[in-house]
Amino acid sequence: MLALQLAQRFRKTRSQQRFVSFISMSSTVGIGLGCFVLITLLSVMNGFERELTTRILTVVPHGEIYSVDNKGIENLDAQLYRFQQDKRIAQAVPFTGLTGMLQFKGALKAIQITGLPIDDVSGDFVDKVEPGQWTQFAASDNGVIVGKGIALEMGLSVGDRVQILVPQTTSDLTFKAPNTISLEVSGVLSIGGELDNQLGIMHLQKASQALELATKAKGIRFSFHDPFGAAEAMRDIGYSFPQAVYMSDWTRTQGHLYNDIQLVRTVVYIALVLVISVACFNIVSSLVMAVRDKQAAIAILKTMGATDNTIRMTFVFQGIINGLVGVVSGVGLAVIIAPNLSDIVGFVEQALSIEILSGDIYFIDFLPSELQWLDVIATVCVALFLSVTATLYPAHKAAKISPSAALH
Repeated sequence: MLALQLAQRFRKTRSQQRFVSFISMSSTVGIGLGCFVLITLLSVMNGFERELTTRILTVVPHGEIYSVDNKGIENLDAQLYRFQQDKRIAQAVPFTGLTGMLQFKGALKAIQITGLPIDDVSGDFVDKVEPGQWTQFAASDNGVIVGKGIALEMGLSVGDRVQILVPQTTSDLTFKAPNTISLEVSGVLSIGGELDNQLGIMHLQKASQALELATKAKGIRFSFHDPFGAAEAMRDIGYSFPQAVYMSDWTRTQGHLYNDIQLVRTVVYIALVLVISVACFNIVSSLVMAVRDKQAAIAILKTMGATDNTIRMTFVFQGIINGLVGVVSGVGLAVIIAPNLSDIVGFVEQALSIEILSGDIYFIDFLPSELQWLDVIATVCVALFLSVTATLYPAHKAAKISPSAALH
């Protein structure tokens, strides 16, 4: 194709074109760098979202309902059977939640303990504790598993005896001595972030007895096949439940983490698309100067029979080649780096003795990354679209050059 051959010839550098070539190269580098950083950061956001789903949402219920009084859930077995028929629900597990103070050697610490049927939830928690601790916990009716942050703050270790002080409510709002539950620490739960400073797990029957429930459990917690549809599903479940219950879902308790990830993803995408756009403006500048420098050559081509469309496509191809080189180099580097970013950052942390993410603050202590090809395709399409758009004005100006004026 004549236009493509001319574009490749016009891109060759001569001494008087070095400044134009420098601007052209800077646009290529800018597009490549923008594509690389955009795909890499989107992969990091995907990694955080994956860790949120696989770490937090395997321990925190996707949704839950619990009775408004101490009667608990009526006809519990029948309700559990009914929920097993709902295709949206992956698992429905009874629970009893306690909020109180953990007492050990005179020190007190607020804690939220969830009583659970051990056999139904062992798969979710067994990899969050040290090997053997879950088996020890399941074998002891008085066992309790506490969060790692609680254990460190209180100086707890496996085998220690602790007391849980559970406040008791009265109908006339008078003070009443808290109910004391004596338990033995069977393990330490490590999830990450603030949850390690709040949560504890005990046996369902022991928790229900402590609250003097009339039924087996205070509520039911749900895991859905689609965690991001939990809010809508919980509204349907709560409104159709035959007794008065409170309902909640993970977007109310841990939704700020997901919202933060989506906010950062949006800001990163907008910012780096603008960076790519600025790099594409350099294509406009380089092509405008190239058109001005090649006026005589364009005029000669027109006198030899080249059409306006041929001249126009010549400069369009020249800009597309610059953009394509940048896109291919940036995307290629990102595809290599992004899947291995966690290992690369870990090596840098070890070499420089620094810590980028602290497990005491964040729910993970490493930089996650997950490359998704949809992000790669979207980035390539946006970058190529901007590159093509940047060529239209210079190409139009080149096609409008008059041979008589240029050769005068």
